[in-house]
Amino acid sequence: MALKFGLLVPQGWQMDLVGIADPVEAYETMTRVAQEAETLGYDSIWLFDHFHTVPTPTQEVTFECWTSTAALARDTKRVRIGQMVTCNSYRNPALLAKMASTVDVLSHGRLDFGIGAGWYEHEYRAYGYPFSDGPTRLRQLRDAVQILLAMWTQPEAAFEGKYHQVHGAINQPKGVQKPHIPLLIGGAGEQVTLKLVAQYGDACNVGHLDNAGLERKFAILKQHCADVGRDYQHIRRTVLFNCAIADTDEAAMAKSGDFGRNIPSGRLREQGLIGTPDTIRRRLAEIEQAGAQEVIVFMPDAARLDAVRLFAKECITR
Repeated sequence: MALKFGLLVPQGWQMDLVGIADPVEAYETMTRVAQEAETLGYDSIWLFDHFHTVPTPTQEVTFECWTSTAALARDTKRVRIGQMVTCNSYRNPALLAKMASTVDVLSHGRLDFGIGAGWYEHEYRAYGYPFSDGPTRLRQLRDAVQILLAMWTQPEAAFEGKYHQVHGAINQPKGVQKPHIPLLIGGAGEQVTLKLVAQYGDACNVGHLDNAGLERKFAILKQHCADVGRDYQHIRRTVLFNCAIADTDEAAMAKSGDFGRNIPSGRLREQGLIGTPDTIRRRLAEIEQAGAQEVIVFMPDAARLDAVRLFAKECITR
């Protein structure tokens, strides 16, 4: 199976719409990138689920994830659309299931539903959400994914968990895709998150790892699948990388200044996609060899489209 490619469209969260004062033009920039990605042959487009910018909260525009997902679903025709990833804590999971079902219909069956436990404490506090400890957020995620699946498959969903409950919840329409909307669970936690993928997920996402790190995470996922009686090959393996592509390695490195936030080891070349098209093609071959099936890239300069086009020409269509 050929490697697939996804693109995070500029949304503002990582300061990638800075300099566009008019919010309407900022949105139109986001949708232009989504439409161009579709034309260029990217398989999917993705949105972050965050409310204000990183690494420092600022007054810069940051578009909300799910309303933007719905809008982009109508602004595009072919490309799949997903979240990298929905924060479970920000919305009731039954409501999320209803929202996703609606978006799957209005996209004509192109939604990938991405969800994770959440992590951005400052955002939780600013918006008035309780910020529980990590184990609690993971237990809440376990409840939530079971509710999502129940809402997408049962005539009247019923689930009684510690943190979330539904009692005869009706969800019509349930979406277009069968047996249900694909469920992607994001995160690389070896004991809990990857086990949740094995139990409930249709796809996983791990990010910013070198080849050995990818191989390790996929091996652990494969073992969890064996433990719960799941076919490992039924889980789509996606990976997230920061990408800086340019005609020279030096120019690419100059665009990668903020990547250290996701790669505290400082090994940017080993844990990112940075360099000329030749350099990145070699890395992509290694990533595929490590077990990845879809590479999702964040480009800090995507709004200008040059890098989006260069990556498509040199790394997707070649």
